Amino acid sequence: MKSFHKELWMNVPKRMGFVNITRDVETALAESGIREGLCLVNAMHITASVFINDDEPGLHSDYQKWLEKLAPHEPLSLYQHNLTGEDNGDAHHKRQIMGREVVVAVTEGSLHFGPWEQIFYGEFDGRRNKRLLIKIIGE
Repeated sequence: MKSFHKELWMNVPKRMGFVNITRDVETALAESGIREGLCLVNAMHITASVFINDDEPGLHSDYQKWLEKLAPHEPLSLYQHNLTGEDNGDAHHKRQIMGREVVVAVTEGSLHFGPWEQIFYGEFDGRRNKRLLIKIIGE
């Protein structure tokens, strides 16, 4: 069995945003040479997420509104975490809801998706560099 990894760096200019990283993951898969296996994509920061869904702007806007209702950024006093001097208590909650990572099957050298599925990086405390891990195992 072969193993391959690659790190991506993201810097989303807003506090919250979603970036389609499907092509980046496909590029890493091609570089790996793995034809059958599994591909893990992991947000390596506790205020960011990786998830799979449709690449539809209305859906992404709905996610942002929904997440802000569930875990509003302000008032900052809403979160005990912010008493440490941080202002990102909401971002930790949003990440928990959207998830840390995804795993996609690799079949015949391609990501084995269902209809409309794409991989997204979700940022909830942006405006700085953050890493993602792509780990592919298989043959």
